[in-house]
Amino acid sequence: MAKVIEEENKEQSSRFQRVVFIIFIPLLFTITFALVIMTVAGINVFEKAQSFSSDIPFLANILPSNEAREADELHERMVSLQASIEDQEAKIAQLQNEVDKKDSDNEQLQATIQQQKEELEELRQIGEENKRAFKEVVNTFESMSAKSAAPVLMKMDDDEAMKILSNIKPDTLADILEKMPPEDAARYTELLSTVER
Repeated sequence: MAKVIEEENKEQSSRFQRVVFIIFIPLLFTITFALVIMTVAGINVFEKAQSFSSDIPFLANILPSNEAREADELHERMVSLQASIEDQEAKIAQLQNEVDKKDSDNEQLQATIQQQKEELEELRQIGEENKRAFKEVVNTFESMSAKSAAPVLMKMDDDEAMKILSNIKPDTLADILEKMPPEDAARYTELLSTVER
């Protein structure tokens, strides 16, 4: 009986081998050959299979379609672009704040410049008035007699006296120095020569 069982097992295994050799191996070879030929011909077999699978109801749920993948990719890109837009808007707001601050600083600087221009104009006017007043003082000393001007100048501070003497006409200056005591005249002459250098 063991021989009978052994022969049945051999027969079953030989039948299985025949089915594998006759049906499965040629079928795999044919499928592989067909895939190679279609790929060389430029046909994408997997895309075709997906398009056919989307038409079959139960396969459409199992295999994701290109449209679903594209929709997912599109959604991801939209989310990424939205994040990028929000980033750019935040940067724009920050830059706008910086521009506003710089505009405010610029306005303050313009106001400061205007104020300084006004102060400079006032100082220029005061300087012109001082020059006019000084010229009037010089003219007064020139119109005075040398006998009257000499004692007044000797009583003044040396710096003030030197300013006046250095602006008086030379002939009037000579008359004034002539009416001063010799030591004062010598001192003022020395100071005048120092100022002229």
